[in-house]
Amino acid sequence: MNKWNWLKIGSAVIVCKGRDRGMKSSIVDMDRNRGMVKVQGVHLATIHQKPSGGNKGGIVKKESWFSISNVAHVDPKTGKATRVGIRYSNGKKEVFAKKSGETVRAC
Repeated sequence: MNKWNWLKIGSAVIVCKGRDRGMKSSIVDMDRNRGMVKVQGVHLATIHQKPSGGNKGGIVKKESWFSISNVAHVDPKTGKATRVGIRYSNGKKEVFAKKSGETVRAC
């Protein structure tokens, strides 16, 4: 099982590598074909925008794409990085943290 199979938009993640290592946030956008994610408030790029349409121009900070292998699920009990697994309880599938056994989310 690839670890990104269970990552969804809105999942709580922690950044494992790069200049923002250790930051916890949620996924804003994903591109599974390229293996890239955008995480809220992480890996910000400075963009110089021209005014067009209704928006004003200026210098804007936006999230940029980075590799999906640089993020990990957050363990709901400890708040640290963890791997996840699948289990069935009461006939429903759920994703659980392997370190603590806590449910990350129900499917």
